[in-house]
Amino acid sequence: MELVDYTRANSFCADPEGVETTFTRNDFGKDFYWGTATSAFQIEGAAADYGRGPSIWDKFTKLPGKIKNNACATRACDHYHRYEEDLDLLKTLGFTSYRFSLSWSRIFPDGTGRINPEGVAFYHRLIDACHERGIEPWITLYHWDLPQALQDRGGWESRQILNWFAEYVSFCATEFGDIVKKWIVLNEPMAVAALGYTSGLHAPGRKGLHRFLPVVHHLALCQAEGGRLLRQLVPGAYVGTTFSCSPVLPHSPSPRDVRAAKRLDALLNRLFVEPTLGMGYPTDAFPFLKNIRYFMKPGDAEKLAFDFDFIGLQNYFQVVVRHSWKKPLLWAEEVKPTGTRTAMGWGVAPEGLYKILTQFGAYEGIKELIISENGAAFHDEIKNGEVHDPQRIGFFRDYLENVLRARQEGVPVNGYFAWSLLDNFEWAEGYDARFGLVHVDYATQKRTIKSSGYWFAEFLA
Repeated sequence: MELVDYTRANSFCADPEGVETTFTRNDFGKDFYWGTATSAFQIEGAAADYGRGPSIWDKFTKLPGKIKNNACATRACDHYHRYEEDLDLLKTLGFTSYRFSLSWSRIFPDGTGRINPEGVAFYHRLIDACHERGIEPWITLYHWDLPQALQDRGGWESRQILNWFAEYVSFCATEFGDIVKKWIVLNEPMAVAALGYTSGLHAPGRKGLHRFLPVVHHLALCQAEGGRLLRQLVPGAYVGTTFSCSPVLPHSPSPRDVRAAKRLDALLNRLFVEPTLGMGYPTDAFPFLKNIRYFMKPGDAEKLAFDFDFIGLQNYFQVVVRHSWKKPLLWAEEVKPTGTRTAMGWGVAPEGLYKILTQFGAYEGIKELIISENGAAFHDEIKNGEVHDPQRIGFFRDYLENVLRARQEGVPVNGYFAWSLLDNFEWAEGYDARFGLVHVDYATQKRTIKSSGYWFAEFLA
């Protein structure tokens, strides 16, 4: 395991633009959470081993043309076997919190009913290994990998998922609640609804606008019910859920562009947080959402609300939109970003994170905010056994500066999780998009700390 050499770290951490970092870790306060984030399907591997059942992503990756280079995650980063090495790396980089997800189908191979003791034992080993290293585990219950057995019964389109999810959450809370106190219910529900069940770009690959509203409603109900179960079953739990968020700016001050921006903001940023706050769905800006009433039952309006301890925000870019008659639902289209772009084609806009923090910080019902994901993919290469990624160092420096700005202005943001600890299987992008602070050679599984990882090690020391 490679230890931090601060001589190398200092040479790696030279600011790419020749400007010194103007803040330190201490500026964020001693109780600020620092961590990295991963998800089960993207790193674990052992996809068909140790009693794990298939998930929707296992099936989706076998469909030709769905994943770049027809990649699959059968092995991924082999974290199932290498978790101790990976946690040693996390500790070496100076982080004290680790956000990871549980694989629903590793615990319930059939989605409900039968428990897989080998899967449960693995997560106990992982949690124990975190504690042994002084790392606090943060569990995400659902990070997109629905058991295929439940998809075969309707998946998120079926209202039965409220019962399936409650069974899963109740088991996990009871099994791990004595040793884990930080919990996240859902990861980016908007992506599940829009990419998985409307555009079909993600698993399970379902297409059709008619699927969007029932999936949204079932996700929102499960989000709140998951929170209630955790509050009930885990004494002292710190319970949250996470949203992917992007500031939405109109292309021009014209009324049409402004209305288009408000509609898209309702979808990207308001759709799931406002129901949890007891505000209902944002039909004021997007009247189409009124049709969700056809999927609501008596009492649902009240069941949507839950008083979360924190809301996790995940920001990667901001969006500029303009009115377009070609897209009758939104009447909006993204304007291509200008300036620096990541390997994903996303525009780098550090001030966007400040904007989204202030937007969510304005909600009276939100107690705390956590940046539960933030990071960038660049074209990393190993040269002479090292990975120099100055663009990523600049990215993290500039985004953290905006987190600190919001915090100093009174926004209740109290943690930051970098995406990601490791290069990993990046969903439809396969292995092309590298977000890690640690480079992974997928052929040999060798880990190499990147210069951005050394930058964090120095910053957090």
